[in-house]
Amino acid sequence: MQGDGMRGEPAPSRAGDLQPSGAAVRESLGAPVQETREGLDAEQARKVRRLRASLDRRTADLGMVRLLAAEGFAGRRYEVFETELVRYAVAVLRAWMYSGSIFRLLAIRGFGLAPDDVELEALHRDSDLREELAMITVAEALPRFRQRALVEGGWTFEGGASITTYFMGACVYAFPNEFRRWRADNRRQERAVARQRNLPVEVHPSVESTVLGAEHVKDHLAAAKDDRTRAVVILTTEGYSQEEITELLDEVSARAIEGIVYRWRQRAQQKEEGDRRG
Repeated sequence: MQGDGMRGEPAPSRAGDLQPSGAAVRESLGAPVQETREGLDAEQARKVRRLRASLDRRTADLGMVRLLAAEGFAGRRYEVFETELVRYAVAVLRAWMYSGSIFRLLAIRGFGLAPDDVELEALHRDSDLREELAMITVAEALPRFRQRALVEGGWTFEGGASITTYFMGACVYAFPNEFRRWRADNRRQERAVARQRNLPVEVHPSVESTVLGAEHVKDHLAAAKDDRTRAVVILTTEGYSQEEITELLDEVSARAIEGIVYRWRQRAQQKEEGDRRG
């Protein structure tokens, strides 16, 4: 997918820019007020237009909610409504992540995620990452929104927010957990790669070296498909148990380690058979 930024859009936020500068606030508060009658009239006219637009949107939303309620918030009409809501929310979340403004919104609501510059840059640069986080966030927020806002009547015309605005609020509250999961997974992978790079390459007798021979293990180690597999293979050949490897590499379970070793062993044996036939 293409990036969310458009020509003329500001550069991504830096971690230190997510809170307003105290000096800037003081300067703004100390500036003299210079408003003309014409300026006040123009501002009042803008407020009236915004209020009318909000009223029109909420009136249309109220009519739609009543139709959806009559059908039990299910069926074809609700599917179309949900699809449009998801499309809108994903686009907005992507834009907020691109600019970093989502973290300002979260800070206002008391969520101190404190993204560093590397994380902000990743969100600004990686369109696939923005898409993934946006889709997961919306998927998490949607069932709660349906239940609380629609079925239980949490959204009301009198509340002042349109349906889309109300749903974006639900997405903002769902985003922190998804961001934390991505952050934890990203850091876990970084630690695994770092450990793998620092591991010694000497191979000691183990189950794998018994099956394939130590020299064959060394040969096939170079052909391991990724850093994660290499790390698991090195630790396995050094005699670490699958439970120990799980802890060392912050993996999900010993069963996952077993699967990695099994797939590596199969590839190694296939390669050895191919070499013998050759």
